[in-house]
Amino acid sequence: MAMLLLPEIFQRTWGISPDPFWPKATAAVHAKYPDFTFMAEVYWDLEWTLQQQGFAYCYDKRLYDRLKAGSVRAVRDHLLAGLDYQDKLARFLENHDEPRAVAEFPWLRHQAAAIITFLSPGLRFFHEGQFDGARMRVPVHLCRGPSEPINPEVQGFYAKLLQPLKSGALREGTWGQLQPQATWPDNWTYDDFVAYTWADDQGSRHVVVVNYAGNQGQCRLVFPWSDLRGKKVRLTDLLSSEVYDRDGDELIGQGLYIDHAPWHFNVFSLHTD
Repeated sequence: MAMLLLPEIFQRTWGISPDPFWPKATAAVHAKYPDFTFMAEVYWDLEWTLQQQGFAYCYDKRLYDRLKAGSVRAVRDHLLAGLDYQDKLARFLENHDEPRAVAEFPWLRHQAAAIITFLSPGLRFFHEGQFDGARMRVPVHLCRGPSEPINPEVQGFYAKLLQPLKSGALREGTWGQLQPQATWPDNWTYDDFVAYTWADDQGSRHVVVVNYAGNQGQCRLVFPWSDLRGKKVRLTDLLSSEVYDRDGDELIGQGLYIDHAPWHFNVFSLHTD
C-alpha cells in the first residue's frame, strides 16, 4: 500500500507531516541495484504520483473496477490516458485482495475482460492459480490454499491468450485505441465495443476488438494505416479459426464492419497481398 507513506496521506491519517520517503528510497536502491523494479499497490488515483517517485509500475485498479462494473465508455476513457502513464500500469483481473476472476466474472465476460486487460499496454499481471481456474481466494496470512481441480476450459483459454503476448508487436510495438463508429442511425450497440491496434517497425499489425456487453452488437472500425489503400488485407484471428479477406480501401474508409455476439472478441493479425 505504497501511497500510505505519501506525506499528504500520512498527514491525513496520523496528523504528522513527514519528509517524502519514496523518492529517497527508490533512488537509494537504484543507485546500488539499477535494474531493481519497484511495483506499487496503490489506490485513490495516486498512481501517477508514485510513478514520478521511482515506481516502474502501479496497480491499475481503476481498469479492473470499470470492467467489473461493465462501464464500457469508462473503460475506453481510461485507455485514452497518455502512454507515459499507461505503460507503467500493472493490469490484472485478480490478485491477493480481489475475488478470483473465475468466481467474479461469468465465463464469457471473464474472457472478454481478459482480452481488454492483458492486450492493453502496461505490465500484464497474472495471479497464482489464475491460469488453472482457481476459485478460492487464499488470504496471504495462510501461505497455503486448498487443492483445487484444474479447469481445462480456463487453462486452454489462457494458453491461447499467452501466445500473442510472445509477439514483440504486442509488447514493444506501438499501441493506439480505435473509437467504434455507429453502423447505422440509432444503432446504439457500437458504444459497447472496446478496440485498439498494435504495430511494430517490422510491419506486424494487430487489431483487437471486444463486444463488452451481454447483447449482440455492431460497429465499424476505421484503421489508421493509409498504406493499406489499394491492397487486399487478410485478417486472421489468433485465438480462433476466423479468417476474413477485406479491401484496404474499405478498412481505412468506412471501416471494418463488426457484428459480434455477446462478449465476443477478435485478436486479428493483418497480412497484405
